[in-house]
Amino acid sequence: MKTQFVTDIKERDLVESVFLVHDRTTAMAKNGKPYMTVRLMDNSGEIEGRIWDRVEEWESCFRKDDFIWVQGRASRYMGKMQLVIMDLHRLDVAEVNLEDFLPVTPKDRAALERELAGWPQKIADPHYRALLQAIFEDSDLKKRFVTAPAAKSMHHVYVGGLLEHSLSVASLAEDISGRYAGIDHDLLVTAALLHDVGKTVELSYSRSFDYTDEGKLLGHIVIGTEMVAKKIGEIPGFPLEKAILIKHLLVSHHGQYDFGSPKRPKTLEAVILNMVDDLDAKINAVQLLLASEAGSNESWTSYHRLLERYFFKGFGSETISHEPFSGSVGRVEGVPETSEDAFSCEGCKAAIQEAGSPDTGGDTAMSSPSELPVSSTSDASPKAVRRSSQRASAGNSKQESGSLHFSLGEKLGSLNLFGQADEEGKA
Repeated sequence: MKTQFVTDIKERDLVESVFLVHDRTTAMAKNGKPYMTVRLMDNSGEIEGRIWDRVEEWESCFRKDDFIWVQGRASRYMGKMQLVIMDLHRLDVAEVNLEDFLPVTPKDRAALERELAGWPQKIADPHYRALLQAIFEDSDLKKRFVTAPAAKSMHHVYVGGLLEHSLSVASLAEDISGRYAGIDHDLLVTAALLHDVGKTVELSYSRSFDYTDEGKLLGHIVIGTEMVAKKIGEIPGFPLEKAILIKHLLVSHHGQYDFGSPKRPKTLEAVILNMVDDLDAKINAVQLLLASEAGSNESWTSYHRLLERYFFKGFGSETISHEPFSGSVGRVEGVPETSEDAFSCEGCKAAIQEAGSPDTGGDTAMSSPSELPVSSTSDASPKAVRRSSQRASAGNSKQESGSLHFSLGEKLGSLNLFGQADEEGKA
């Protein structure tokens, strides 16, 4: 029986437990020796394992989705817990309890299923109601719908995640439809419940979460639209216009071509669905990150690569000094000395006009505060550093604009009107 879980592991712990291999990669160290990175998981989360010795021996012992017993020492690296593996061996699936290795929604799954069963009764339109009933009265499809995760890695990454996410999006859609005029409630809520139905086929979730061959080739938007179209074809008298509208919401719910949508949202309901889907996904993604690092004493999370930022967890034991600044600030010509005058319209206007280029007579517009020079932060991501470097060498075409911003930054820098940039390089 498994007794040590990922969330139990603390720095310098000796770990001797069974994990599911979510992924593994082999690379070459600077000294020319191979090493292996292994992503280990159980139902409480994931931890990265590193193998520095006996790599060639162990490389043939296990594969992705195998269960392995490992012995290792826990350490913290770059803000994240890591396991240095000293010994391991593979286990047969019959030797483990599968429920120990796949994360499950923290919510009551039976209650979520009861909530799902009640949604068709809230739909007044007979055609949309019949569509929901046709989908969720299909026992095989419903079983997959209430079991599947909502994604492989981004959000609701656990058994029951698709069900939880779909119900949350439907609830948000219903709330918004009651706040604004001109929204087709039944169309919006039906699409909210079905927008990710294709993930029942796109994702595999028998051991670890991954994409199926069909999922890699087609994606859940195409798969889901085909599934809905097939059910619509089985409903007598389903209007063509309604079929087109419901399918438009499905194919456009990712919002942009770059995010995988064949079409961008072109109805009010499609715009709303795109936004509430994105909202619920991002809220859950941040919650998962915060929960996974709850045991850390750090004030900030590790870097979230998909959302491209760090998240603040709270001040913890740190204290903030409220003592007034006692240093001296040099006099900036054109900017009043007193704090009252410094924030007056005339004071700022004078600085802006003086910073203007000769061609515009001081009336050059500033498109956004983020164009002002800003200090780099110590926790900036590598991508932010590269963007900052690219902006610094943008070329002669931006010299005149850059001069204005530099001059204006000198005039207003002591006012601290705009604050520092975050780790993305944006103000």
